[in-house]
Amino acid sequence: MIIFYDGNCPLCAKEMQSLKRADAHNKIQLEDINKDDFEQRYSYIKREEAMGFLHGQQDNGEMIYGLDVTFAAWQTVGRHSWLKLLQLPVIRFSADLGYWLFAKYRKQVTSLFCKTSCGIK
Repeated sequence: MIIFYDGNCPLCAKEMQSLKRADAHNKIQLEDINKDDFEQRYSYIKREEAMGFLHGQQDNGEMIYGLDVTFAAWQTVGRHSWLKLLQLPVIRFSADLGYWLFAKYRKQVTSLFCKTSCGIK
């Protein structure tokens, strides 16, 4: 699985670091969408769109987005039990909306809530 994430977002980067620590079998590849050669290596992904919400690619080539990436990633490393709640239809709409709002305003959210816990100075 490949996860395309915003490496300039401290909260996003912190989650990716946690995910990689849990990835004992090295099943997840992380790709920072801010790298200079990103669009050459992944021409099928538009950086502007990837900035809007998390993108992932399954091993079979299927693209997944938003919370589906988070769920699949933590499932891949065997730490997804509580995330199953987000897949329930009654919760899914609100969870997707919450994720979309976070993705859109992640810079503001990070500056408000992540100063000490994410290592921002």
